[in-house]
Amino acid sequence: MENTKREDWNNPRYGQENKKVVAGILAILLGYLGIHKFYLGYTKEGIIQLILGFAFGIGGIIGIIEGIIYLTKSDEEFYQTYQIGYKGWF
Repeated sequence: MENTKREDWNNPRYGQENKKVVAGILAILLGYLGIHKFYLGYTKEGIIQLILGFAFGIGGIIGIIEGIIYLTKSDEEFYQTYQIGYKGWF
């Protein structure tokens, strides 16, 4: 049996999906709609960003900033901050 398989089973994140890249791309391309927030499971924040995007136009700016932040974090840091810690904004 390979050593890497055994290590995977011992990893608490085994089977968990890191959504960093998809969330980052969604934030940059569709940030004004808050799609990346819905993708990460932040329904309340997604609705707020959707309203800000349509009413004031700043939802897109927030999305671009968040997308850059998402993509510049390490995989582990993103996972701990946004998927485990549920940090809704920046």
